[in-house]
Amino acid sequence: MKLRVDIMLKEGVLDPQGKAIGHALGTLGFKGVGEVRVGKTIELEVAETDSAKATAQAKAMAEKLLANQVIEDFRVSVI
Repeated sequence: MKLRVDIMLKEGVLDPQGKAIGHALGTLGFKGVGEVRVGKTIELEVAETDSAKATAQAKAMAEKLLANQVIEDFRVSVI
């Protein structure tokens, strides 16, 4: 089963990479772009066939390794 873990910085955490991209878009002539936030996506393939168990497994992976829960939020989805 394939799963996707989307990880984003929590609201209120500064995102210098997002700011740099937002600034660059403005200098390239893209007007009206608001706040830009950068995250990461991790796709996992697991042997589990039950979607609830696979999702729980991916959530445990995110909590233990993939996401820094102090500054990041994550969302797990089956793909």
